[in-house]
Amino acid sequence: MPYDLPSLPYGYDALEPVIERETMELHHSKHHRAYVDALNRALEPYPAWQGLTIEQLLSRIEEVPVEIRAAVRNQGGGHANHQLFWKVVRPGGDAAPSGALAAETDRAFGSFEAMKGRFDEAGAWHFGSGWVFLVTDPRGRGLDVVTTPDQDSVLLPPGGRPALLANDLWEHAYYLDHRNRRADYLREWWRVVNWGYVGERLDAIRAGGTGRLAGPAR
Repeated sequence: MPYDLPSLPYGYDALEPVIERETMELHHSKHHRAYVDALNRALEPYPAWQGLTIEQLLSRIEEVPVEIRAAVRNQGGGHANHQLFWKVVRPGGDAAPSGALAAETDRAFGSFEAMKGRFDEAGAWHFGSGWVFLVTDPRGRGLDVVTTPDQDSVLLPPGGRPALLANDLWEHAYYLDHRNRRADYLREWWRVVNWGYVGERLDAIRAGGTGRLAGPAR
């Protein structure tokens, strides 16, 4: 199959107490697995679409056969969003961004704390399931905070932009730990953000990269 469930670089209990083991295990092994499996099933009759990175596939969604377009949008978006989510967190987290990421954050939002506040507010006020992202423009036009419904990717046209940071607003990401208190989850989540990786993504994009999450067809 063209897409795989990525292994995590840490144990399911590694993000405790911010995210408990049971939440992580269900989120990764059940929810993310379901998106990967459903995406592969949708693409199985269409070998011409099986050799693309997930970023390429989503950015060309309007060319995808109409029979599977909705499945690719939903399941492919879920795969891409979760791939990033696992990478932007790590045990212990980092206190704050540094280097170019810190400078661009200050330029776009005024301060790191102001960016966090805008991110938390956008996530808390987003209606229903979805995602909140810190995105950038490959041409160097700064940073922004956006939300998307359901499993929509920020890579979808028109105007797709690579994400630097992503947090999952679906209840399966936080309900066992925080019940219906999404705002509490959003505030706690900063304790495990991997700012080193987020900064590397920005540096790679500014150097002409695309912000690819994984190797070909993964």
